[in-house]
Amino acid sequence: MRVLNEIHFNNLRGDLFGGVTAAIIALPMALAFGVASGAGPAAGLYGAVLVGLFAALFGSTPTLISEPTGPMTVVMTAVIANLIAANPDQGMAMAFTVVMLAGVFQILFSVMKLGNYVTMMPYTVVSGFMTGIGVILIVLQLAPFIGHAPPPGGVIGSLQALPDLVTDIKPFELALAVFTFALIMLFPKRLRRVMPPQLIALVLGSLLSVYLLSDAEIRRIGPIPTGLPDLQLPVFSAAQWQLMVLDALVLAVLGSIDALLTSVIAENLTRKEANSNKELFGQGMGNLASGLFGGIPGAGATMGTVVNIQTGGRSAVSGLTRALLLLIVVMWAADLTAHIPLAVLAGIALKVGVDIIDWSFLRRAHKVSMKAALIMYGVIGLTVFVDLITAVAIGVFIANVLTIDRMVRLQSESIKAIRHADGSEFLSRDEQVLLDRARGKILVFALGGPLIFGLAKAISRTHAVLADHSILVVDLTDVPLLGVSSSLALEKIVIDDLARDCPVYIAGANPNVKRRLEALGLFARLPDGNVVESCQEALEKATVLLERGATAKTADDSQTTV
Repeated sequence: MRVLNEIHFNNLRGDLFGGVTAAIIALPMALAFGVASGAGPAAGLYGAVLVGLFAALFGSTPTLISEPTGPMTVVMTAVIANLIAANPDQGMAMAFTVVMLAGVFQILFSVMKLGNYVTMMPYTVVSGFMTGIGVILIVLQLAPFIGHAPPPGGVIGSLQALPDLVTDIKPFELALAVFTFALIMLFPKRLRRVMPPQLIALVLGSLLSVYLLSDAEIRRIGPIPTGLPDLQLPVFSAAQWQLMVLDALVLAVLGSIDALLTSVIAENLTRKEANSNKELFGQGMGNLASGLFGGIPGAGATMGTVVNIQTGGRSAVSGLTRALLLLIVVMWAADLTAHIPLAVLAGIALKVGVDIIDWSFLRRAHKVSMKAALIMYGVIGLTVFVDLITAVAIGVFIANVLTIDRMVRLQSESIKAIRHADGSEFLSRDEQVLLDRARGKILVFALGGPLIFGLAKAISRTHAVLADHSILVVDLTDVPLLGVSSSLALEKIVIDDLARDCPVYIAGANPNVKRRLEALGLFARLPDGNVVESCQEALEKATVLLERGATAKTADDSQTTV
């Protein structure tokens, strides 16, 4: 596996153009997310540079653009608010430590090769928590949108403070925010590739505030320090370390999901497969570096990635170009942002929140499945009013339980108890003939499909209601996988029949199934020759055993008569 991402100069013109376009889009978004998070616009720029740089260097998706995103900003906002409330002096430094920890967790996910499993969650859950994050971002931007600083208390605090804030709307800031939101919303789609509406809104809104509203009282970003950021050493608090670790885990999981979902989009657009575990390593390195230098966390950004690809980007050179251009802004041109109104950034962030909401699935979820719709609505509610980890954990748990129940009901139909040839079309003609000769004394207990734990009860229940039989044949020919619970249920069936002197044959078990049954010690309970390769071989032996027993019984009866 190569250490660095795919870096070559075979497509230099396309990569440079893609990187420049992605940088133009990233600038207003980084400023908006930095302000929205509470860390400040400089932290947004640092995050955009560092996450993008290291993810482009060490990731696996050449065209992926990584930077602060709406979902990551929402979580970071809560992290900063909680830690500053708990420790006003060190809260911000602790928040950047959380970002570093999130990067470390992502690197551990990579080492543990969890990349293939991160996105293996039901779409209803993904849609629910992404929509919930969009709702949170919208709610948190309502106060800045009408001209006020965000109130404390997150979503609940913002909603509770909204009635008082509405009575004191700042009309000029509201006008700028509405102008920004409307411009981005109504901007012609055919022009978006060459003129990013976020940047145009940022420039026009700033010009309007400077030249037409110069006498109005408008809150602005203010000057941003130029030059390289200061190194942020990790800061821990004994009282908050558990909260910090949990927050870091939330950021790491969300960032991994966000990045890998965007990576899939890039793969579909470029027809080039990426290594998800290596991508997590690059994302982790990016967030670790961002936290070390006072930047907010980031992940794969869908908008920047798609624009990068559409404008010609094909290798990691595009991501490196974007990071270099943003670094130039940080080093020498950051003071040009001093006049940008905060209301303009609120309008940009509000539009991002609207875009994050999965409107398409919201409109159709109840038509597809009412259960799926209820899961999605539940995840949305938990995301908005509780926390992301709880929402995802409960959503995945319920979705998996419903899926397992559906699988069990379907696979239960593959459990067959056959004593007569009639109605056993899936048996071969020879096997049917052997069953007819047995006159109902041989029971074929045929199982099919992966026997997961949910089928254990169905196996036991089916066997419990069976009529008496003299010989049991357990046919495992169509069983590729045997779970522990189903293995134990099968063991009990075999032991019960052996206890009442009923011979048992096990037929058709593949090597994996055999190893599981041998580990249980089940084969040791059976006589030699009772584990066979096919159901027909088992029926042949069972028939011979029956006929031999019948002959012996006839001989005994004759002797008794004499």
